[in-house]
Amino acid sequence: MAGEVPVTAEVDFPLYVVSDEESGDVLVAAEGVEGFFVAPEEELSEVAFLRAHEVEKGRRRVEEAVLGVMNRRREKVGEYFIGRVVLGDTGLAAPDGNISRVEYRFFGNRCEYPEAERIWRRWASGIALEKGEWLRWPMSYQSAWLHVVQNSWFTSNRRAARYGVDDVIYLDGAHISTKSGFFCALGEAVNGAGGYFGSNLDALTDCISSNCGEGPPVKIVWRDFQVSQAFLDGAFLDSVAEVMREFRVDFDTC
Repeated sequence: MAGEVPVTAEVDFPLYVVSDEESGDVLVAAEGVEGFFVAPEEELSEVAFLRAHEVEKGRRRVEEAVLGVMNRRREKVGEYFIGRVVLGDTGLAAPDGNISRVEYRFFGNRCEYPEAERIWRRWASGIALEKGEWLRWPMSYQSAWLHVVQNSWFTSNRRAARYGVDDVIYLDGAHISTKSGFFCALGEAVNGAGGYFGSNLDALTDCISSNCGEGPPVKIVWRDFQVSQAFLDGAFLDSVAEVMREFRVDFDTC
């Protein structure tokens, strides 16, 4: 149902920008990062920014820092609130003027989806996402893909709602074997490639009940439902159907 990790182009622009939330001052703008996208059980404090284009050495400590994920047009496509950061070691400048490595001590949040690092590079490339692209990644990446979808959706100031106009939404059960995969498929079916329509049952309820956008779809048809049913927990499927009934969405499985 899913393939190998797609090859993503090397980044040659500041993909990660750390700034002071209050003033907007940029602390570091770099092409890469180490130690931020880590599994929950990893206890790291140092985060290193690689090939930094810009470094503010005068401010060694910020209490409310944010990390923005930027695309080639310097538009923010993702954002993480970090909290307190303290500047550590700073490497030497390379011949091109960039600094090879800048270390910060992070006291706040990190992203607990290591796979999101690769996915953000794809997201920030400037190349339009294609329908079904989430299926090209390994199944183990689906939670991270859903995380990036949700983060980017709200960073771009879109609300949890339906923005498409189709009254009937079709889901392909042959490609849905995880809960994250269900929400990836549903978000794409409702709001297009890279679209968001919930990341859990509570969020799904918010999306369906929102009075923003076009309102909930009239009907959802889950094709090859038995294929999904073989993988997904029955209680989860029952809860999905219950949410649909609550908001009068015609929910059909076939």
